[in-house]
Formats: sequence, C-alpha cells, structure tokens
Amino acid sequence: MNRFSYTLLIRALSPALLGWMALRARRAGGQWGVMSAERFGRYKKPPQVQRPVWVHAVSLGETRAAQPLLRALLERGEKVLLTHLTVTGREEGARAFEKEIREGQLEQQWLPYDFPGATARFLEHYQPVVGILIEREVWPNLLASARERGLPMMLVSARFSDHALRTVLRAGKVLQEAYAGLDAVHAQTLHDAHRLEQAGAVAVRVSGNFKFDVRIQADQLARGREFAQALNRRIITIASTREGEDEMFVQAIEKHVRRARAQGQEQEQAVMFRLVPRHPQRFETAAQLLRDAGLPFVRRSEILQAGDCSASAVRAAQNAVVLLGDTVGEMVRNYASSQVAIIGGSFAPLGGQNLIEACAIGVPVIVGPHTHNFEQAVQDAIHEGAALRAQNAEAALQLALQLLEDPRRLAQMSEASKNWVRQHAGAVQRVMDGYLALRSKQ
Repeated sequence: MNRFSYTLLIRALSPALLGWMALRARRAGGQWGVMSAERFGRYKKPPQVQRPVWVHAVSLGETRAAQPLLRALLERGEKVLLTHLTVTGREEGARAFEKEIREGQLEQQWLPYDFPGATARFLEHYQPVVGILIEREVWPNLLASARERGLPMMLVSARFSDHALRTVLRAGKVLQEAYAGLDAVHAQTLHDAHRLEQAGAVAVRVSGNFKFDVRIQADQLARGREFAQALNRRIITIASTREGEDEMFVQAIEKHVRRARAQGQEQEQAVMFRLVPRHPQRFETAAQLLRDAGLPFVRRSEILQAGDCSASAVRAAQNAVVLLGDTVGEMVRNYASSQVAIIGGSFAPLGGQNLIEACAIGVPVIVGPHTHNFEQAVQDAIHEGAALRAQNAEAALQLALQLLEDPRRLAQMSEASKNWVRQHAGAVQRVMDGYLALRSKQ
C-alpha cells in the first residue's frame, strides 16, 4: 500500500472510524471534541505559543512518560505545543503543566486526524521548529506534511514490538516510508532499535526509557508517607489495573479476608489493599465489584474530602479493607504510602504497565505474566532484585503478603529498586542532545 491508497482508505473508512471515536469518548467520558474543528486542523484563534517545540503524547501513559523531557524543554526556555489524541492524556497534561499553561509557555491541542489537509493546516497554523513523537505514534500523512515543510521530526523513548513490526511490514511501503522520514529515532532498547531499523527507520540510536528520568516530587512523597503513618496500617497497592483485572484482584482479596477472619485476625492488624484502576471511567465499575463482594472500602476522594491525613480522614479509612483509588495524578502518593506494589496490565494479556515509578520511590514490585510492552525493563528489574513475577492475581497477592512478613527482604528490594532506576537514568539528556543537534542545523 502506498500513501495515496492509504489516504483513500482512511477517507472511505472515516465514518466508521469517527463513529468508533465517538463511542469510545462516550464510554470514557470527558470532552473529546471528536468532531471539533481542531481535530480537522481548523482553528478560530491564533496560537498562544510562537514557533514552539511540538511534542505529541497520544494518551495518559505517553503524557506521563514525556514529562521529564517536557520539563527539560521548558527549563531551557522553549515554548511547547503539547498534543494528544485522548482526553486522559490531555487532562494529565493540563494537571502536570497547569502553571506553564497559565503563563503561556505551553499550549495543549488535539492532534488532527491523519488527513493530508488537516495535518498541513495544523503545521501551518502552529509552525513548530521541531516535532517530537513519544514512544510509537507514527502517522504517514502527518510525517509527509512535516517533510514538505522541512520540519525535523524525532521519535523518542521509542518502543517497538514484534507485533508492531509485523503490522508495518504487512502495510507495505506506506508505513516504512513514514519511519524512513524520521530525522532521528531514539529507541528504548537495542531490541527496539533493531526492529525499528527493519521497519524502515534510519539514524536509530539507543537512548533509553524516559520513565527512568522520573522526578519524584518531594511534597507528594512526604504526603504519602504522612498518610501511611497516620493510618498505621500496612498497605499493598494494586496499581493501574485494566479490563478484567479488577475482578481477579477483588476475588483474591475476598479470599484472603475470609481466611484472615477465620484465623481471628483483628481489623486493626489487617493489611489494607489499595486498588487503583488505570482509567477513570472504570472507577464506578470497581466500586460495584467491591460492593458485590461485600468488601468494606473507602474511596480516595472521600478521604480527601475528609481532610487527607486528618483524624476524620483516618477514621474514614480505618475500618476499610480496600482503599479505592478514584483520583488521578496521585501515583507518587500511592506508592509512597505502600510497602509493596502490584503492577496491573500484566495479569490479563494487555502487555503490562510502567513499573519504574514505583521502583524509583523504592517500593518492591510484583508483576504478572503479560509484560511484553515493558519486557526488557521487567527482566532487568527482576535480575537486579527490584521486582518479582507472579503467574496470577491470587499468587501476586500471596507473594505481597509474604514480603510484608519479611522486613529484611523488603529493605533489600527497596534499595535494589532505587539503584536500578539510578543506573538507567539519562535518556532525557541524550534526547535533548539530539534535539539540540537538529536545531543547530536550522
């Protein structure tokens, strides 16, 4: 397939694709602007940022991953245009860069659909000096429009699976030409780099994973630890659960609670389980699962309303078995108040979620069997003693409970976690060096 055929195909399928986007938006909630003018590269107002560095972070995970790079660009004094495809990514960007948006240093916008006219109008309107794509977002018409304008394009912190490579090769030259049109590619691992080269990318180098450059906010860390101290209970956080996994862990928690009660364990001695669904639209579903299982739970939002670490907030949480994490932007607090973290997305065949943030805080990590999106990082973390693997939710819960009874091993894993993250830091600086090299050629 060439780009002309690709464009004809997406035009023919656009009613179905837009319908799918609208359905996804309805299920997820929030303001997606599926049929907004901006999604088609049409704008009523002039840009708030002039000649910006354009960074595209498609969704929540990419937006979080991009934050160290965005901070480095902003600290250098750059104006930044930050684009997204999903509302969760846009909301995370708005939360993380509220000050910079207010001061006019960063502007958010929807990425236009990959029609030639829409992408050309988008680039003409904002006139970025460099485009930076996070992890894996490559669109043929978008990159063709960038080439026509002479806009340098980078793909950074890039991960590229065997499945992604097969997709590119099956699609024919349209995607291979898109990858070949990138001016610089910074892969997370050597395996990613080799696959990207097979897909057509040139000038590929291994620069590492941005997630290792995560900046842990001291106030968030302190607040999380303050909550744990006030509550005076051990906490296991089950983080970033995805479709089908909440049910698995609710069943495992219910089984543990029945066993603990049969053994005469008092509530104040019991472990608290924090369950944090990855996507906000599933908070209510998780709450209903907990009700159906008869598990006493408290919402994080209720604790915040009661005063976070206040006496009334602690009383609200004291008799709960489960703390339902129904807020966003608090993962540092969540991990800081935990003794062990179980990372979701890996207990159903979904590829896994980021374990690095928990390790950076020094929290021992347990992952499931399905981690192909983060396989190199997971293997390295296990080898360094920072993480363990369990085959299912119940086994993960039991392993976490065993770790709580072994303070020496917990301390060893905590130190190994922080050392592992420190050893792999530096990806942002390597990408910044590549960015400055591109700028120097303009």
